[in-house]
Amino acid sequence: MSRRTDRRGALRTLAAGAALGLGACSRTDGSQVRPDASGARALTHAEGLELPWSLAFLPDGGALVTERPGRLRRLEPDGRLRPRPITGVPAVLNEGQGGLLDVALDPAFASNRLVYLSYAEAGSGPEAGRNGTSVARGRLAADHSRLDDLQVIFRQPKVGGSAHFGSRLVFGRDGTLFVTLGERFRYREQAQDLGSLLGKVVRIRPDGSIPADNPYVGRAGMRAEIYSHGHRNVQGAALHPQTGELWTHEHGPQGGDELNIVRPGRNYGWPAITFGQEYGSGLPIGEGSSKPGIEPPLIWWTPSIAPCGMAFGTGTKLPAAWRGSLFIGALAGKALWRVGLKGNEVAGREALFTDLGERIRDVRQGPDGALYLLTDNQKGRVLRVQI
Repeated sequence: MSRRTDRRGALRTLAAGAALGLGACSRTDGSQVRPDASGARALTHAEGLELPWSLAFLPDGGALVTERPGRLRRLEPDGRLRPRPITGVPAVLNEGQGGLLDVALDPAFASNRLVYLSYAEAGSGPEAGRNGTSVARGRLAADHSRLDDLQVIFRQPKVGGSAHFGSRLVFGRDGTLFVTLGERFRYREQAQDLGSLLGKVVRIRPDGSIPADNPYVGRAGMRAEIYSHGHRNVQGAALHPQTGELWTHEHGPQGGDELNIVRPGRNYGWPAITFGQEYGSGLPIGEGSSKPGIEPPLIWWTPSIAPCGMAFGTGTKLPAAWRGSLFIGALAGKALWRVGLKGNEVAGREALFTDLGERIRDVRQGPDGALYLLTDNQKGRVLRVQI
C-alpha cells in the first residue's frame, strides 16, 4: 500500500505489485513464499545466543551482538561466539520488552572505537519503580573484552510499565544519531505531545547534544530533541542507500503495522490516525485512517506481523531480483518480508522463509554481501541469507 491519502491509490499500488510478481496479500500464510525460485538459503552462521536483539558488524568481519538479558557478545568472522561477554555495559532492566537492545558503531569507529547501546534503564530515587529508554556509549578495548569510559548520552523520561521501548539507533550521513522511542504503551496520547519524548524519533549528536537544525529547537514547550512524532513503537530503522533518508517501521496495536519515511517535523499519526484496532474488542482507534497534515504510511500490514529489524538489501550474495529491496523481520509473522521498491514507491511484497518458524528480531546487510538475521529465541541464532 502506498504513500497516498486515500485507499484507492493504495489499492492501485498493490495491483502494480501483484503484476510484478510480488505478493500483495498481507497475510503470512506462506502463499507468497518462493525461496526455491530465488535460490536463496538461510544458513546458520552462529548459535548459542539468548534472545539476541541486534547486531553490528566490525571492520574485521566479526560482529557485536546484544542479548536482551544484558550481555554484549563478540562474534568472530567465522561465526564462533566468544564464551565471555564483553564487560563494561550499562546495567539494564531485563523486564517485559526491556533489556539490552540496539547496538551501533560510531561512523568513525576505526579511529575512536566508540560503540553505542540502547537499553531499558530502571529509575532510582524519585523515579524508583519507573523506567525508560536510554543510550550509552563506550570505547571498545583493542582485544574486544570490555567497554571503557561508558557515558550515558540520552535518557527518555521514566514512566511505569515494561513495554514499547522502541530503541533502534541509526547514524545519519551528517553524523547525527537517530533514536527511536516507543510511547510506552500506557501513554499513547503523549505520542502527539511535542513536550514529551514518548512516541518520538529523536535526533542528537554523538555526545548527546542537540543539533541546531532540529525542527523544534527554540520553540517554547517543545522538546528540541524531537525529529518526528506520532509513533507507536518503532523497532526497525535504516537509511535508504541512495537518498540517505531514514526509513522506519512500527508496530500497530491489532493490525496496522506501518512502514514510513521519517522526515523532520512530520506527524505519523499515532494514536489519532491508524489502521489498527483496540486489542480484544476490535474497536476503532482515534479518528480513522487518514487526515490532512498527517503522514500516511507507505504500506501497512493487517493482520499484524509484528515487524522488527530492517535493512536495505544491496549485497552481491543476494539474488539479483532482491537487490534494492527492503527486508523486514517479523516476530508474530515468523518470516522475513521482502518489500520491492521503485524509488520511494512500493512495488509489492512477499513473505520469505516462513518454513523456518522463527521470530526474526533483526535484519542486517553484511559486509560480505549476504543478509544476516537474528532469531528471537532462548536458543537464538544468527542466520546468513545468500544464494
